[in-house]
Amino acid sequence: MQVLSEQEIQRRQEKEELEQMGINPYPSKTFEVTAFSKEIKENFDKNPDQYKEVTLAGRMMSRRIMGSASFAEIQDSQGRIQVYVARDEVSPEEDKTLYNTVFKKILSIGDFIGVKGHVFKTKVGEISVHVTELVVLSKSLKPLPLPKTDAEGKVHDAFTDPEQRYRQRYVDLVVNPQVKKTFVQRTQLVNSMRNFLADKGYLEVETPILQPLYGGAAARPFKTHHNTLDMTLYLRIANELYLKRLIVGGFDGVFEFSKDFRNEGMSRFHNPEFTQVELYVAYKDYNWMMDTVEAMIEKVAMDLHGTTKVQVGMNEINFQRPWKRFTMFEAIEHFTGVDISEMDEDALRATAKDLKVDVDDSMGKGKLIDEIFGEHCEPKLIQPTFITDYPVEMSPLAKKHNTKEGLVERFEAICNGKEICNAFSELNDPIDQRARFEEQLELGKRGDDEAMVLDEDFLRALEYGMPPTAGLGVGIDRLSMIMTNSNSIQDVLFFPQMKPEKKVSVELSEDAKGVMESLKKAGKTDLNSFKESTGLSNKKWDKAIKELTKNGLAKVQKTDDSLTVEFVG
Repeated sequence: MQVLSEQEIQRRQEKEELEQMGINPYPSKTFEVTAFSKEIKENFDKNPDQYKEVTLAGRMMSRRIMGSASFAEIQDSQGRIQVYVARDEVSPEEDKTLYNTVFKKILSIGDFIGVKGHVFKTKVGEISVHVTELVVLSKSLKPLPLPKTDAEGKVHDAFTDPEQRYRQRYVDLVVNPQVKKTFVQRTQLVNSMRNFLADKGYLEVETPILQPLYGGAAARPFKTHHNTLDMTLYLRIANELYLKRLIVGGFDGVFEFSKDFRNEGMSRFHNPEFTQVELYVAYKDYNWMMDTVEAMIEKVAMDLHGTTKVQVGMNEINFQRPWKRFTMFEAIEHFTGVDISEMDEDALRATAKDLKVDVDDSMGKGKLIDEIFGEHCEPKLIQPTFITDYPVEMSPLAKKHNTKEGLVERFEAICNGKEICNAFSELNDPIDQRARFEEQLELGKRGDDEAMVLDEDFLRALEYGMPPTAGLGVGIDRLSMIMTNSNSIQDVLFFPQMKPEKKVSVELSEDAKGVMESLKKAGKTDLNSFKESTGLSNKKWDKAIKELTKNGLAKVQKTDDSLTVEFVG
């Protein structure tokens, strides 16, 4: 049951007034736009003759009525511009309804209008559009939550509540237009990386989102069911195993910007649906990939900011090459003073507890080391840093280290206290890979719900032979947070996942409920006759009908000779 405010009820009435006047509040005909606010403001002084006739469209965001002439502001996709609307210009004939009634009384802040006219400068020097034609393009039925500035310059009622901003991003973008910059920069970031990879000759590809087996990462999946095939499918947690199949098939370099899904916790750094780019290049190793990551992210910073230095909160982060490098064990010893390189599982568990790290019995060596690193090292790595040479237990898909027993050729890039990428010299020995998968199955039996599953088809692909390969995954959301100085992952996602919105319930009196049920059956009817049929006293009737109209459940209208009432919930 929709609850309407007084303004919402009024706007619905305004919509009906437009329709009664023969004006379609939602016309379908194309409205040709020839200019935009920002473009006009930037270029008018240089070439005023170019703007002798312009057509703009956008939301009306303010209006100052001054008798037979008025000023208003239109907000289009590029910004805002003032428009000057004179009664005799937009209504040159004897009928002045378009100005006197439509513009002055029926149109509201937030409505879309189209204007045609010429650009000029006001006496105070503001570039404006002198309107000669005005059309209604869309009537808004909800008022925008616009901030107000008082005489002292203080802003009130700003649309700043994070939950409302994320839940109603469409409103956030309108009333907080600076938010658009974050999403424009995110797109520029993706384009920068895409161009970097394409220029190297690597092929952009697509792999399945629905997979019969999930793999390529340690994470819990979302599960669904395909009715026709009568089989369980999973939303991918990574696209690694499919991209490596393409390397087996003969491509030397492939990459994919992918939506991945992990059924795990939510925070300002985690969203269950996220974006990453994965890259796989044949005949390369993780050392080569580290150099590639440095070059690519340095380029992103330059493309977005014109410098390798990026302000993130209180920190200035410099992406200029080369980045600092630690092995995993070096980093843990550096930040904790404890050398864990020779410890077995029991010793690691005891050390973790000594270091106040929360662990449980389901965790094997790899998970224990990961928890120690995550608690004591990762948050302290602010400048971009490579962490290399992980224990084999932590990396089921990475190749064993050439010279260091028990380690694999893997790195992660950490920046601003969080991982932004993960990479390996990819494991291409099918016998070793099968053994690693089987170890993961044992961890799963112990209760590790993020352990990998065994993918027989992927193993079959490896048995046909995969060349030495370097692989990489970069988290686009995390990198976007850093590059746009955003505090939360929700700030770089147009529509982040949210808890269900609480429904507003309408509490009605028994009399109002009775009137509403009768109205539902009666349809649109004469108000006085209907009032008599309810049997309510004047006082009870007035109270009941006021409840219904206030909550947008009933509408009273005046016709030529009577009043009508109808249910509109």
